[in-house]
Amino acid sequence: MKEELRKHFLDALHEYHSLGIAEQIDYQKFYLYSLITHSTAIEGSTVTEIEIQLLFDEGITAKGRSLQEQMMNLDLKAAYEHSMRLAHQHTDFTVEKLKELSAIVMKNTGASYNTAQGSFDASKGDLRLVGVTAGIGGRSYMNFLKIPTKLAELCQQLNERRQTLLKSSDIVEQYLLSFDAHYQLVTIHPWVDGNGRMSRLVMNHLQYEFGLVPVKIIREDKAEYIQALIDSREQESLEPFREFMMEEHIRNISKEIEEFKKSQSDDPIKANFDPIKTDSDPIKQKLYRAISQDGTLNYAEYAAQIGVSEATVKRRLGELKNDGIIIRVGSNKTGYWKVSIE
Repeated sequence: MKEELRKHFLDALHEYHSLGIAEQIDYQKFYLYSLITHSTAIEGSTVTEIEIQLLFDEGITAKGRSLQEQMMNLDLKAAYEHSMRLAHQHTDFTVEKLKELSAIVMKNTGASYNTAQGSFDASKGDLRLVGVTAGIGGRSYMNFLKIPTKLAELCQQLNERRQTLLKSSDIVEQYLLSFDAHYQLVTIHPWVDGNGRMSRLVMNHLQYEFGLVPVKIIREDKAEYIQALIDSREQESLEPFREFMMEEHIRNISKEIEEFKKSQSDDPIKANFDPIKTDSDPIKQKLYRAISQDGTLNYAEYAAQIGVSEATVKRRLGELKNDGIIIRVGSNKTGYWKVSIE
C-alpha cells in the first residue's frame, strides 16, 4: 500500500476526531441512516436520506417509492441494529451468525427457491443451492457446494485477526481487516441475494467493534466501487479494493469536515470564498498544487506525483472543475488544466 495514501488516511481521521464531529447530538443515528441509504441505493433503491429519516423516525412512507425499496431499507436498519449489538458484545463470527444477519437483511424481500439440489429460503438466511453469475455474460461465482466450508474458513480467519487487533491500536490494520472481510464475503457470494448489503454490513460491523468511523460507499461512486472489486479479483490482490476503500473514506469524511467547518464559521460568505483553502480533502489540495505547478500532465503522471490511483485523480479533477477552481483549456487530448482561482 502506498505510504502517501496511508498518511492521507490517518491525517483525515485525526482531523475528523479533533473537531469532535461524532460528538454532535444524534450524529450516530443519522450517520447510520446514511450508511443504510447508500448501501441500498447501490442495490437499486431510490429512497433518499430525508425520506429514510421520515420512514425510520415517523413511519412515513415515501411517495413514488415501491414497497420493496422501503422494506429493503427497514430490514437493513434492523440488521444493522442487531449487528451493532453483536459487535459491542465482541461476538465471534460463525456461519450461523452470518445466516442470522442475512435473514434479517432479507426478511421482507427474500424469496424461497426449489431446485434440483433442494429448497432454500433467502428470507431465512439459507445459503444458496444454485449457481449465480454477475449479470448477463458476467463471471460465475463460487460453486455452491464449496460455500459452507469457505464461509467457515472465513469466520475462523476473521476471528483470529479480530482477537489480535482488538488488543492493538493500529487503526489502519483494523480498517484493512474490515475491507478484506467485505471483499472475501462478496467473493464467496453465499446467498442468492443480499450479498452486497451483507458484505458492507460485515465491514461496518468490524469497524463498530473496533470503535472506528464506519465507511460508507456513496451511490455516486458505485461504478468505481464495482470496478475496484473487479480489479482485485482479476489481479488476485486485495490492494485495488483496499486502496479504493481508503480513498473513498478520505473523500467522505473530508466532505464532513468541510461542512462542519462551514457550519461553525461566523462568516459563511468568507468560508465559501475560496473552496480549495477550506476544502479538507488532502488529495484534492495536493492535486490543486500539482496543477498550479504544471497543468499539462496526464492522469497517470498526476497519480504518480501525489501517490493515488488514476481513478482518484480523474474524480478529483472533475470535482475541482465543477467547483470552478480549475478549467480545461483546449481539447481533452491536446489541452491542459489551468487554475482559475489564485
